Amino acid sequence: MPHTRRQLASPAKPPVTNDLGIIIDARRQSLQDPGNQLRARGHRLTVRPTAAPYEGAVPRPYDQGRVGTPDQSDSEGSDVKRHLTVLLALLVGLLVVSAPAHAGPAAGAGALTPPVPQPALSPTPYMGWNTYYALGGDPTEAEVKSIADFLVSSGLRDAGYEYVWIDGNWAAPTPRSKAGDLVANPDQFPNGLKPLVDYIHAKGLKAGIYTDAGPYIPGKCGLGSHGYYQRDADQFAAWEFDAVKVDYLCGIAADLDPKTVFTEFAQALRNNASGRPMIFNLCNPVTSPDWGNYPEEQQSTYSWTYAPAIAQSWRTYTDVGFVGEIKFKDVLRNYDANARHPEVAGPGHFNDPDYLGPELGMTAEEFRTQMTLWSVAAAPLVIGSDVRKLSQASLGILADRDVLAINQDTAGVQAVRVGPGGQTETWVKRLANGDRAVVLLNRGDSPTNLTTKASAVGLSGDRFTLKNAWTNQITESAGTISAAVPAHGAALFRVGPAKGKPGVPHVVAGLPQVTQVGGDAVPAGVAPVVAGGDDARVEVTVRNDGAQPVFTPRVELKVPVDWTARPLGKAPKLLRSGHSATYAFTVTLPATAKPGGTVLTAMTSYQVIGDGRLRQETATAVVVAPAAPDGDVVLSHHQWISATSAWMSPTVDLSVGGGSPISLVGQVHSTGIGVASPSSVRYYLGDRCSRLTATVGIDDAVRNVGPEGGTSTFQVIGDGRMLFDSGVLTRDDIRQADIDLTGVRVLDLVVGDAGDGGYNDRADWAGLNATC
Repeated sequence: MPHTRRQLASPAKPPVTNDLGIIIDARRQSLQDPGNQLRARGHRLTVRPTAAPYEGAVPRPYDQGRVGTPDQSDSEGSDVKRHLTVLLALLVGLLVVSAPAHAGPAAGAGALTPPVPQPALSPTPYMGWNTYYALGGDPTEAEVKSIADFLVSSGLRDAGYEYVWIDGNWAAPTPRSKAGDLVANPDQFPNGLKPLVDYIHAKGLKAGIYTDAGPYIPGKCGLGSHGYYQRDADQFAAWEFDAVKVDYLCGIAADLDPKTVFTEFAQALRNNASGRPMIFNLCNPVTSPDWGNYPEEQQSTYSWTYAPAIAQSWRTYTDVGFVGEIKFKDVLRNYDANARHPEVAGPGHFNDPDYLGPELGMTAEEFRTQMTLWSVAAAPLVIGSDVRKLSQASLGILADRDVLAINQDTAGVQAVRVGPGGQTETWVKRLANGDRAVVLLNRGDSPTNLTTKASAVGLSGDRFTLKNAWTNQITESAGTISAAVPAHGAALFRVGPAKGKPGVPHVVAGLPQVTQVGGDAVPAGVAPVVAGGDDARVEVTVRNDGAQPVFTPRVELKVPVDWTARPLGKAPKLLRSGHSATYAFTVTLPATAKPGGTVLTAMTSYQVIGDGRLRQETATAVVVAPAAPDGDVVLSHHQWISATSAWMSPTVDLSVGGGSPISLVGQVHSTGIGVASPSSVRYYLGDRCSRLTATVGIDDAVRNVGPEGGTSTFQVIGDGRMLFDSGVLTRDDIRQADIDLTGVRVLDLVVGDAGDGGYNDRADWAGLNATC
């Protein structure tokens, strides 16, 4: 039975000081939590695992240049200190390979030479590929070999993606032999696992495997190592695996203590009979309230208190998606949760926000943003998609050398946020040579220019070199770090002191931005909508953040065929350092403009002394709305502009997922839209409609899942104005809505999670009858 997702309540955001004493907030203001990840597949669970610990993971003291401990409340602060003290105390016993036992010298013969700690098993975040999101349950030997071949032929192996990780559902239906050994499913792995591992190694790759810290529970939990930790660790080592991901699905089903069982498994890995080093990826995806109401110490958000002493990586939240689906909103949710405790990350031990998801539901821009965030987070980079099916654009994002260099920086520092959280944010990561990796993040739905100061990211001076990690453009700034950032995008710079002759001035050519449609302002952060016959104001802002002026700056706006763009005002003769100019255009659409997505492109040019005339091209996607409804219509049958659902996709005339009709407190409705919270459905009305009626509530399908969850809010918003608000509804409530649509151009139907997470929130807009 599928499960919807929950959202996590906003944690407090204590300030963190960076290495220069600057106050930085390492946490997001609000965290959306994920959904229940237990996925039944017959008598087994299709699970999505993570990795495991090893003795090389040594937590570092707060050395100069590291992010400091959060300045929390006295109780939380003392907890943090206590946990860190425990980590350091465990360092010798758990993480350092001891010197061989030998007889000590006679009294007075001199002091013993202290044992030399072994280097960290994974000093920088490991990189690879995992079967779960791409292949789901039941991966096969042939598929894994094919992926290994592609990692080599595509260049991904040489870029650093060396681990080929077999996730859940590799074991036989009865996972152990009579002797107690784990057995691979002969239908999937007819030759067993050892020949497959040998094949992977022959390709210059490494192999990873999956298990669970809990017990095997027939009919409920498909693979568990509890009671067999040493036997399984020895078997994985004998098969010559290089990494083990240890999940906690069976563990939570058996109500085990994660710290205890993960620590025991870590010890078994360290003591494996072959003496083989194996990465330990600790995967506890349990989160509340999305999984239910669990004690704090059983949740993934507690792993940071013990995992750095026993693991190379530990999951910091629940799964970032479902098999075959990773959405941008969940990428942001997991990144925010992962950012809570940057102070415990370092060489050999890293926070893990889960896997990379190119082409599993994100746009290319959104995936580039995920890659940016994971890289500055010093997160393991494990690809979740079927790499054989990826476009060259996605492969290029995965293999970008400058971005990977930031992720693999030897300092192992995790980025922290500078300044407040919100639609736009700045994140900074200190690099080993003293440079900073700076992210300008735009969570909003429209493009914007973002800036920060070099001093805000811990740099001093009056000249700075900025290298754009994605474009490779190198410019010089007088102290401002800035970029034009598209919707759901992120700019990534490597910033350091400038030396020698002055460089090319850092000029930001803005993205075309629709600021008005038909004379009405478009709210900041909201995706603009245009329609046939509209006049729109489009602006392009050009900034000069270099130390030298630039001359005769010009902007030309390119629009689709049959559209017109008329410039407004005159261009300046020069743009001084620290100044900007905004170029405005009136763009007119023909009445026959084709609905769908299109692009506005700005060509910006300017003269630089000694470098000639330089040019930049920027582009923004724009949505052209479908025709407005006409007459008495069922709105769910009309073409929407966009529609989102936390779980699966919005479903027309059925409960979300499509498995049952829309039913509210026992009454079946023949028309409407089924969604899971949070959700937003947008329609273009074009000032053509006068009334909307609907019945809203929680679908009766939640009663088949369980008593938990099933609370939502329903809002109808017209052109940014609230037209209807249901308040909090439970599974036993409905609301009738009768809404005046006069003058409304764009209508948004918004479902929220009522502040308690989205678990089991299957919400319905029933009826949706519009008069137009």
